[in-house]
Amino acid sequence: MRHDRVRTKENAGRRALLKGLVKKARKSPTEKSVSAVFAALDKAAKRNIIHKNAAARTKARLAKLLKK
Repeated sequence: MRHDRVRTKENAGRRALLKGLVKKARKSPTEKSVSAVFAALDKAAKRNIIHKNAAARTKARLAKLLKK
């Protein structure tokens, strides 16, 4: 249970960092910022911090914004 508590805190921090990155990329979508978010989303999905479909959905929405 101790490990769970530590990992939960770590994952919450990673989720918050990811949320901030996505927020910045949505505000001013540049190719560089979106690319960094894509990498972070893929890594988070790989580590089961977020669901893989949630990562794919977010990436699709950011790519759509970048296209505009």
